[in-house]
Amino acid sequence: MEGNRICELMGIRYPIVQAPMNWVSGANLAAAVSLAGGLGTLGPNAGADSITTDVELAGKRMRDQIRKVKGLTEEPFAVNIAVGIGEHRKYSQRIVEVVIEEEVPVAIVSVGRPDVYADVLKNAGIKVLHAISTARHAKKAEECGVDAVICEGFEAGGHKGFTELTTFVLTPMVADAVKIPVIAGGGIGDARGVLAALALGADGAYMGTRFMVTKESDSHPRVKESVVKGEDACTVTLPKDFMLARDLSNAFTKRYLGMRTAGVSPQELNDYLNAHSPYYGQHLGDVEGAEVCCGQVAGLIESVKGAQEILEDIAKEINTCFKDLKKKMNEFL
Repeated sequence: MEGNRICELMGIRYPIVQAPMNWVSGANLAAAVSLAGGLGTLGPNAGADSITTDVELAGKRMRDQIRKVKGLTEEPFAVNIAVGIGEHRKYSQRIVEVVIEEEVPVAIVSVGRPDVYADVLKNAGIKVLHAISTARHAKKAEECGVDAVICEGFEAGGHKGFTELTTFVLTPMVADAVKIPVIAGGGIGDARGVLAALALGADGAYMGTRFMVTKESDSHPRVKESVVKGEDACTVTLPKDFMLARDLSNAFTKRYLGMRTAGVSPQELNDYLNAHSPYYGQHLGDVEGAEVCCGQVAGLIESVKGAQEILEDIAKEINTCFKDLKKKMNEFL
């Protein structure tokens, strides 16, 4: 898109970034999105088939996925770096090393402060996009030198901060607060959502759940089927000890929320979460008994498509949406 700051920053055709999703966004999906003109992203546990606590193995897995993407496309792509805290920081440190060694063009940094890795990544020539959930966080990220911020509204799937600001409110707040490009996420899955994000002041759109339900994603077929069957209120918010999560509503979420209401200990809750993590839901397909991260946009998804078809549909339909908008504006004025 000529003149668009996100397209020019990252060298992509469409200002659409595929959000990283745990156990979902491996090399096939990332490459497909990038080939279609967006920015594909490798998520945590990309391409993995088992849970590991081995830092070196985690790094090797990511290196293999990066090289696989490069074998599938020469277009720009990103790797997600979940900063983490305490003992978990060792994993992100290893991923940063791999990303730099493999000369990945873009890093999407999340779940942590922007000052942890911004300098080392920027010094290596890597574009840094930092995920935030408030305008204050956006300002801090800009001060740390990131290239763009990603603001995720309350509608978004997966894990996010404790704030409940919706995309409709958060995006203009962030756009007013910073001078760097803004990418809006949460509830975006078609041309209408992309156009709305741009109208709210964003330079691009961040889409996860829509790409989760693609032919190329690593989501289990039962997960894709469940999302397609989902209706308007098919997701629920889960408060956790470190952040909020939005999941597909199922037996797991009902049990978890019931446990919180009953006042069980934090340790019991964490044990339950670990025993029913997205590995069992997203990867192994236990769509009722385990966690399936999913955004509210699930209610708009009616079929499993290829990543290229999704981007082509948005590109074709956005002009129609814009014409309809202009007509309504003329009627209003």
